[in-house]
Amino acid sequence: MASMASIGSLNVPCSSSSSSSNGGRKILPRALSFSASQLYGDKISTDSVSVAPKRVRNPVVVSPKAVSDSQNSQTCLDPDASKSVLGIILGGGAGTRLYPLTKKRAKPAVPLGANYRLIDIPVSNCLNSNVSKIYVLTQFNSASLNRHLSRAYASNMGGYKNEGFVEVLAAQQSPENPNWFQGTADAVRQYLWLFEEHNVLEYLVLAGDHLYRMDYEKFIQVHRESDADITVAALPMDENRATAFGLMKIDEEGRIIEFAEKPKGEQLKAMKVDTTILGLDDERAKEMPYIASMGIYVVSKNVMLNLLREKFPAANDFGSEVIPGATSIGLRVQAYLYDGYWEDIGTIEAFYNANLGITKKPVPDFSFYDRSSPIYTQPRYLPPSKMLDADVTDSVIGEGCVIKNCKIHHSVVGLRSCISEGAIIEDTLLMGADYYETDADKRFLAAKGSVPIGIGRNSHVKRAIIDKNARIGENVKVRRSSLGDFGIVSNGDE
Repeated sequence: MASMASIGSLNVPCSSSSSSSNGGRKILPRALSFSASQLYGDKISTDSVSVAPKRVRNPVVVSPKAVSDSQNSQTCLDPDASKSVLGIILGGGAGTRLYPLTKKRAKPAVPLGANYRLIDIPVSNCLNSNVSKIYVLTQFNSASLNRHLSRAYASNMGGYKNEGFVEVLAAQQSPENPNWFQGTADAVRQYLWLFEEHNVLEYLVLAGDHLYRMDYEKFIQVHRESDADITVAALPMDENRATAFGLMKIDEEGRIIEFAEKPKGEQLKAMKVDTTILGLDDERAKEMPYIASMGIYVVSKNVMLNLLREKFPAANDFGSEVIPGATSIGLRVQAYLYDGYWEDIGTIEAFYNANLGITKKPVPDFSFYDRSSPIYTQPRYLPPSKMLDADVTDSVIGEGCVIKNCKIHHSVVGLRSCISEGAIIEDTLLMGADYYETDADKRFLAAKGSVPIGIGRNSHVKRAIIDKNARIGENVKVRRSSLGDFGIVSNGDE
């Protein structure tokens, strides 16, 4: 099958070991090839997809080094994730904390890092982890999200054999479910009738508004090898950050035994754990004596069906109801430590900081330049950005921009951005534009006394978020002093 605009590949050589009488597993070699709009691959050899007996091992820690260079550590699942795991990405609620950026778009559809959207992060992590069957659940302003996913990811990813897909499931009322999604668990419950049709072993439940790079195959492998019913991704925390998160306490086997939501004082001290159990070295474990839930779960299929239908049919939220409830009834809920960059982009401030963080030097907080684990998005076939006598420092510039004789410092400039002569852009996130305006369009706007999309001559924008298709005229000042901690100029477009 021919591919267009190929942007990455991942070859995973795995040595094959013969099955033994005590239930050893045969691991299969495979090769994956990715393109901008499709994922496809062939299995080099075939074997039974039956589940071998699980072996209990020590939990695995993902170190920052492993996160930045996934080729250093390779994982081979049997049966592999493309056949045995269903990805479920939760689109979140109305996104009120990101308003007005969510005025006409779902939270996962908010632009990110000049060329991408938030949803590209969990979808790319799935594809790079060989999870190619993916549903995205949302109920607010899903039109732009649906359009982006349909253009970015082919409906037959992996070809006929793998039957991969990325599909949006919007909330809908029915005789059985007359209400909209009431929470994360309720959203999954309302579509269990669809999820259970897939012949998989586990459900991988993800959030749609987090920025991180993670190998889910390692996550799933630990789930299987520890014989867990549920495995929760956990982030090590110091005392200063711990009070803002839901914390977990574990036993000597890494099994979760207690939860506390944003504890303080003595309750916080009681949640300290020995994080060397999960793989941290002694020095780092001393600095990070707490673990917080990332809101990312691997749940065995039968366990999920039983919990949401039988045990907790009225529970609406995974983090505060279903997961603690599963622990209370004796299910094995295991912690999996992720020790890398992770940011919940649920607020305007977090969104701003995460975007500007990619300009940090010498090493950005999050890099889009990882060849072994690329971030995919919609192929737009835009021309290279054009910079004419521009002074650009410590910035990221998206595709198709036209930048003329201006100064840009410590900023992220989104695709199709037009910045005119004499403009100064500092500490700012420009989301760019959805289209170019022609010279005729600009003359028509001028005749009406309006201004074109982009930043006008001699305007100064500092510490601001400029939404897509915004129009800022000549000699305009958008600064922190006039718009609070940082300014938000929103056009409300998708």
